[in-house]
Amino acid sequence: MSASYISESIITGSDMAWNQDKQNLLVQGEILVQTRSHKAWGGAVTAWMYLPMVRSQVWQQLTDYPRWVQYFPDITKSEVMSMSRGEVKHLYQAAQKAFFFFTAQVEIYLNVVEVLGQQIQFQMEKGTFEDFTANLELKDCGNGTLLAYTVQATPLIPIPSVFIQQAMNFELPTNMRKMRQVLCKGQ
Repeated sequence: MSASYISESIITGSDMAWNQDKQNLLVQGEILVQTRSHKAWGGAVTAWMYLPMVRSQVWQQLTDYPRWVQYFPDITKSEVMSMSRGEVKHLYQAAQKAFFFFTAQVEIYLNVVEVLGQQIQFQMEKGTFEDFTANLELKDCGNGTLLAYTVQATPLIPIPSVFIQQAMNFELPTNMRKMRQVLCKGQ
């Protein structure tokens, strides 16, 4: 099942199997996550969450890129470096993640393309990944906004895809809850 199909099913309720998930998402504040493999040692994930805010409020806060350090605890720096013709923004982010016996530090330079009020696309220009892309989509959903966040990445260090997927499946919901908490406070 594709991420866009699931996203449309959640919004429209067209798939009976998603009705309970939709109810959990909207009423109980659940984060829905779908992981998949990406290359031999990469991973991809899509997470959906409901925000009890109108889309324009969500958009305004999400495009304040230095604020991303508040949304994702592992991000230590997030700054807009420049803006080029066609409104492509160049963003620098650094992150640090502690594992059992070591701490991984990453940095990434991203090209950011915004579709006003609807979508933010992040494409790696250079960084400590073999590849990295992310896409954030916003859609009206009842009195609020449905946010879909898709990330696909391959680290430079060869780590089996299954471990990357497990980490994404475990950590992204926690990060999304933190993002929702910060976004809702900023209303």
